Amino acid sequence: MAVGIFDSGLGGLTVLDAVSKALPDVPFVYYGDNAHAPYGVRDADDIYNLTTAALERMWEEGCDLVILACNTASAAALRRMQESFLPTDKRALGVFVPLIEALTERQWGDNSPPREVAVKHVALFATPATVSSRAFQRELAFRAIGVDVEAQACGGVVDAIEDGDMILADALVRSHVDALMRKMPTPEAAILGCTHYPLMEDIFQDALGPDVKVYSQANLVAASLGDYLKRHPNMRGAGEESKFLTTGDPARVSARATQFLRRKIEFSAA
Repeated sequence: MAVGIFDSGLGGLTVLDAVSKALPDVPFVYYGDNAHAPYGVRDADDIYNLTTAALERMWEEGCDLVILACNTASAAALRRMQESFLPTDKRALGVFVPLIEALTERQWGDNSPPREVAVKHVALFATPATVSSRAFQRELAFRAIGVDVEAQACGGVVDAIEDGDMILADALVRSHVDALMRKMPTPEAAILGCTHYPLMEDIFQDALGPDVKVYSQANLVAASLGDYLKRHPNMRGAGEESKFLTTGDPARVSARATQFLRRKIEFSAA
């Protein structure tokens, strides 16, 4: 048994890296559905079917707890899975809530009524599917009032990162930031609502300017997971080694992952 980390591709490695550093004694199974990436341009039913298939495969690896380190899956599939798919002994946690709790300065698990918060103008950068789901706005409304969110669908960024074309990714990020700031000239905070985007965090920050606080998910998810495992130690699992699985070409995915994390990563076929 181990804790599972799922993403449509390589973006979830940013979460894996953070949680591995924060929880070095916890084994993880990373599952990348690279054969079907990116999810952000798919419809909700397609995302749901791919995500549930991935979870079933991870259950075979003993992952009773799976982190959906994919904002698109968290936005388009998680609620439906919680209502009608997950067995009582399995858990799937999304990556939106820790981010929103940080933005609204709440403690983990604070379920008090929504209230006024300091940040009033928020830029959200995410995949087209995440933006269209409005899941971020829905979760934010549970916790805060009076916050204006301007969302920008960042088409092409995930594809460029997955292909290793960081020059194109840089250009696309700057173009999307420019498009958003034409709609919201002075955001106070920016949410990187895709786990691929921390790989481009410096570019987002440079394009937005020094006065905009950029929120990235990896470290926030790591803190949230550590808190969750303290409260639910039985979900940690008894495994001892981490494992990397992909639906794509293991050699190609391993090379990309090694490039991103700057340490040797070897994927096996899922």
